Amino acid sequence: MSPIPAPIPARITRRTLLKATTATAGAIAGAAALAELETPAHAAAGFVKGVDISWVPQMEARGYSWRNASGQTQDLLPLLKGYGITAVRLRTFVNPSGDPANGHCAIGEVAAFAKRVKAAGMSIMLDYMFGDTWNSVGVQNPPAAWRNMGYSQMLTAMSGYVNQTMTVMKNNDVLPTWVQIGNEINSGICRPVGSVSNPAQLTGLLNAAYAQVKAVSPNSTVCIHVAQPQKYDVMTTFFSRYAANGGKWDMSVFSSYGSADVAPGIVANMKRISDAYGKLFLQSEFGGRVDRAASTRAALVAYTRALKANGGQGIFYWEPECMSPFTGYDMGAWDSSSKRPTVIMDGFTQA
Repeated sequence: MSPIPAPIPARITRRTLLKATTATAGAIAGAAALAELETPAHAAAGFVKGVDISWVPQMEARGYSWRNASGQTQDLLPLLKGYGITAVRLRTFVNPSGDPANGHCAIGEVAAFAKRVKAAGMSIMLDYMFGDTWNSVGVQNPPAAWRNMGYSQMLTAMSGYVNQTMTVMKNNDVLPTWVQIGNEINSGICRPVGSVSNPAQLTGLLNAAYAQVKAVSPNSTVCIHVAQPQKYDVMTTFFSRYAANGGKWDMSVFSSYGSADVAPGIVANMKRISDAYGKLFLQSEFGGRVDRAASTRAALVAYTRALKANGGQGIFYWEPECMSPFTGYDMGAWDSSSKRPTVIMDGFTQA
């Protein structure tokens, strides 16, 4: 077995920050009370239950495997299908390092794994990070090759990159059902050029990405992904500026790692912002502490029920398959000792 990479505390810290606290619950409840739901609550037809399992190829390369609830080793994809999972989200970096936990995910690797996903009968979401490694709510660094570009140069680079990578997916017959143009882009993309404080340039870059996705795959649903929907004012800032500058998108998607008690209010915020711009929505990231599995299962059930009740299109669990010591991330859904799924996964079948 190759050396196991060190934990990645930055991801743990980000997830901790994304979790809603008791202090925000009152504000969320107030926002939910004010929300005007223009259509009756209903469950979305064909509600999507998904997972982001982008670490799987690197884990497999280092000898990791997964057992089912009975303790039998099983290929992960059919194992997940047994819990009703119908879609897989895969991230892609521009020029990643070979670091197993913080790199890889170049488009060639993504397309190869996507072929396995498609063969398993599951849909694909492609998540553009627009960086060489993690970009998230607190970090939006451009890839190193774009770092010194001005706006016009970056527009050209963005168009070429998205067209080339979508073409790789097309040539491998794995065009994604959904495409996220950016990951948790509350503050913008490729900052400072595409900062939310410079909305015209932010919109230009994202519209270039949108155009190239549609040029290669007209039927892909292009998504704008923001984090912390409990912070309604932050979401309003982003979407109002983006829309005012002619921003194009098909669906709004959100990250939330809050507990069960705040899920209804957070989902109401998702619906409120999505209704304001006439967009469908889903939750593209969810997770919870694996050492508090019963609470995380309850939160998964609560979010799923709230999403269905408000017309949400689906929910994706972020890296449920992860185990130590591959990474120190503590919000997966598998037990690192037994290699069996925890009760968290039962949440997918209980809602």
